[in-house]
Amino acid sequence: MPDPFKAVRIASFKTAADFRAHCASLGIELPCDDAIAAQDSPLARPADITINGKRPGNRIVIHPMEGWDGTTTGGLSDEMRRRWQRFGESGAKMICGGEAMAVRPDGRANPNQLIINEQNKAGIAELVGILKVAHAEHHGTTDDLVIGFQLTHSGRFCRPNDKKRWESRVAFRHPILDPKFNVTSDAQVFTDAEIDALIGDYVRAGRIAWEAGADFVDLKHCHGYLLHEFLGAHTRPGKYGGSFENRTRILREIVAGIRADGNPIDFGVRLSCFDKVPHRPDPALSQPGKLGPGIPEEFSTGQSYRYGFGVNADDPTQIDLTETFAFVALCGELDIKVLNTTAGSPYYTPHLQRPAAFPPSDGYQPAYDPLIDVAAQVQAVREIRARAPKDMFIIGSGYTYLQEYLPHVAQAVLREGWADGIGIGRLVLSYPAMLTDAAAGRVPEKKFICRTFSECTTAPRNGLISGCYPLDKFYTNRPEFAQLKALKKSIGT
Repeated sequence: MPDPFKAVRIASFKTAADFRAHCASLGIELPCDDAIAAQDSPLARPADITINGKRPGNRIVIHPMEGWDGTTTGGLSDEMRRRWQRFGESGAKMICGGEAMAVRPDGRANPNQLIINEQNKAGIAELVGILKVAHAEHHGTTDDLVIGFQLTHSGRFCRPNDKKRWESRVAFRHPILDPKFNVTSDAQVFTDAEIDALIGDYVRAGRIAWEAGADFVDLKHCHGYLLHEFLGAHTRPGKYGGSFENRTRILREIVAGIRADGNPIDFGVRLSCFDKVPHRPDPALSQPGKLGPGIPEEFSTGQSYRYGFGVNADDPTQIDLTETFAFVALCGELDIKVLNTTAGSPYYTPHLQRPAAFPPSDGYQPAYDPLIDVAAQVQAVREIRARAPKDMFIIGSGYTYLQEYLPHVAQAVLREGWADGIGIGRLVLSYPAMLTDAAAGRVPEKKFICRTFSECTTAPRNGLISGCYPLDKFYTNRPEFAQLKALKKSIGT
């Protein structure tokens, strides 16, 4: 049996020229500067946008992350406080979501996810305060610091009461995903009336966000969560499905509802710009304790694939950005100021969403060099930036896998105008200040650079709190580290 594909290690490239040569051998285009700018870094330039009267002081953005370490009532924990403190210490001038906050308890993806409601408002405001104090201590001022809260309902991926039990609510029935996430009845499909009520939950969450200190709310349309799933609801009848106008109605009504509430908060959206048919480990190359490479799930050929967004309906193994461009134009019409891009879903296409050398426990080995998927995101964002309104702030994603060459690529992308900001997610867990160091001309500390071991995903997938177990001593020294090592050995990630 042949071994799964093994990518060339990024750390093995001695120079940026070596990295560029490898990209050329893959047939991909990733701009890469020869060196980190010692002065006048594109990363350090103030953003060309004003949000809640503030202009972000640099182009470094922290992505929202779904916490697995709050209380069962959706409140704060010390682990959460520490994470927000590190957000502040990072030097990033835009916190694009911080924490994925469920707009109601049954919309949580795990029983310890933060809930944005009146009960937790004071705690969420405390997080904002922690972040600002840390930022001021390390970077002098918060006048140019912009903070957003990501509002979400997990939809198909709801597990609000038990870490191992799906309680999925969906926009439509999906022939591939339904069996995976225990969707067995049409009763699990949101009715139009239930969606109308959910919009009210978003409006209330928007008000709490403003009162707790957020400058904008990020209406989460990514990774297969509920609002993103509605973008692919081609088969759904009624006013929230079918046509593009209907599939985007929920966004328009949430925005209109928050504004009708008299709430002056600004808006952002995190969007999975493209997707593909769900993937699985290749059974022919899988064995006990060894995941196979990812391959597309079987789907009906000869007929349209009507279950996705940003995907070619005639060949769902391919990207199609036609509706993505239409969605971005709609965001412009709604005066949505921030578009934070991403791709795919961590639940069924993790190779698109977070390219990695090592898979999470519910994933699969790389079928080809992960740089190909990094480049796919970079190029998609390049096309979006070229078409988007000039006053919309477009954030690029998928950069963590670049490791040593992340600052070199980020600088070049910003200089070329392919994106307005560079977002980092997983990397923040091990090295919050990497891009700030780069923007100041400092050489990044290699011992903290994320190597995409995926333990920050494998841990919560198996009921443990999320963190960087390999590189952050706070987690390495916890008892969960030994549990995680045993788990990874048993499943062959």
